[in-house]
Amino acid sequence: MRRRDHIQKLKAGNIFDLIVIGGGATGCGIALDAASRGLNVALVEKNDFAEGTSGRSTKLLHGGVRYLESAVKHLDRVQYHLVKDALRERGILLQIAPHLSSRLPLLTPLYRWWEIPYILAGLKLYDLLAGPMGIGGSRLLGRKETLRRYPMLKAQGLKAGVLYYDGQFNDARMAVSVALTAVEFGAAMANHVAVTGFLRENGRTTGVLVKDSISGDAWPISARVVINATGPFADRIRLMDDPAAPPILKPSEGVHLLLDKRFAPLDTGLLIPRTDDGRVLFVLPWEGHALVGTTDDPAEVSEHPCPTQENVNYLLQYIERYFNIQASESDVKATWAGLRPLVLDPKAVDTAKLSRDHVLRESPSGLISVSGGKWTTYRKMACDAVDYAVQRLGLKTAKACWTDRITIVGGENFDPDGGGKLAAEFGFSPHSASHLNRSYGNRTSVVARIAGEGFGVPLAEGHPYLEAEAIYAARHEFAQHVMDVLARRTPLALLDTAAARSAAPRVLDLMAGELGWNAARRHEEELMVAERLNTAI
Repeated sequence: MRRRDHIQKLKAGNIFDLIVIGGGATGCGIALDAASRGLNVALVEKNDFAEGTSGRSTKLLHGGVRYLESAVKHLDRVQYHLVKDALRERGILLQIAPHLSSRLPLLTPLYRWWEIPYILAGLKLYDLLAGPMGIGGSRLLGRKETLRRYPMLKAQGLKAGVLYYDGQFNDARMAVSVALTAVEFGAAMANHVAVTGFLRENGRTTGVLVKDSISGDAWPISARVVINATGPFADRIRLMDDPAAPPILKPSEGVHLLLDKRFAPLDTGLLIPRTDDGRVLFVLPWEGHALVGTTDDPAEVSEHPCPTQENVNYLLQYIERYFNIQASESDVKATWAGLRPLVLDPKAVDTAKLSRDHVLRESPSGLISVSGGKWTTYRKMACDAVDYAVQRLGLKTAKACWTDRITIVGGENFDPDGGGKLAAEFGFSPHSASHLNRSYGNRTSVVARIAGEGFGVPLAEGHPYLEAEAIYAARHEFAQHVMDVLARRTPLALLDTAAARSAAPRVLDLMAGELGWNAARRHEEELMVAERLNTAI
């Protein structure tokens, strides 16, 4: 079923049990949760799936080491349970999406003797809270072993290191795959469809008014329940529903930069436990590059936040401080920023201290908003939101939440070593074969067949992403713009801006052929790509 078929379902005039506004992690999770319980579900997203925060994370599935420290120091039960829940959810996601997620060793270098018992004890507690969903025990490494695992660290003054484990994943592809899983349960899903207003009956919300940015069509969609799952934009939707609604979010901005792979071993990440201003930084191997992040500054809500030079310099400063190899701005291959939808605490003066827990709010008209949280806990947030809708508003469903047992599309019978078989069968390079296997799982054969039709050429030199993926994305994954492919169906624009720029004309040709674009539409795409790659991805 292509996007146009979903648009027709949304135009059919049926009354849905539930309509979700927002196609990020939480919105797609709600659609899957509700559809898998037997509800008639629709979802609309103004931009692309995971175009906002959900495609701009640090790519970690984690409990939140810094939140555990806060929980212990301040005897904060909310933070404690947040970490415990997140560690359980981390384990679940590694099970239900094995093709898109994996266990990642992380190393914390220690340069002061007193840090050794403090950090080791904290990470042992982190392991303990994971319980049966643990993915590996933390352990102390001597100075020699620390430098062997992470040879680019500065050796001077290094005392030891602590190795622990968290999960890593492809966030944008995870969101798209959750959306596709919801489709398999019957949900109607549409990206690039914006909510422009609400339907009302006797003061209660009975649906939404929407506009398709691709066709320009506008129409109403009726539903018994409407859930606002728009992340940092939740307050905007709440104000559309009720102009007197007080804000519930205080967004912060996280900036990331991408360096060459020589700045991170292929198999180990680095946790810098405390910066001068009390934050946590990561240097992570991701897609053959080194991902450095993240900052945490108060921010205004915007659809495509632009990293500041100050924040890029801030991250480079810590590479220089901890590494024995120099990193300059010329080494930066891409930068991007994401907004965290932190729940507002009027007493907090620092966004780093705001909780990542989530809240549910119902407006006088019946609009349900789910806000806060983080990627790792998206499934629990979705479960809580659908439970609330079912119980509070009397939706009838035969099932309780069971998404902890639903394998995400592509993950069924996943073979971690399938890349070798792909290379042998289809002649892909080992790099491309591994990428395809880990991105599409058991649906890789469909991409491979398209590649066999003459589209097996890489989109950019030195990167594993193939022309066939652009066609597959337009045909099977709702991609409607060149940037949908360059920044989300593949992560090329987030890894290497220059490579994305060179690949854009070919992606445009492939999508134009698949979707029937005319000259005017092609020109619009050229302008959009130039704007995004020159300003903020």
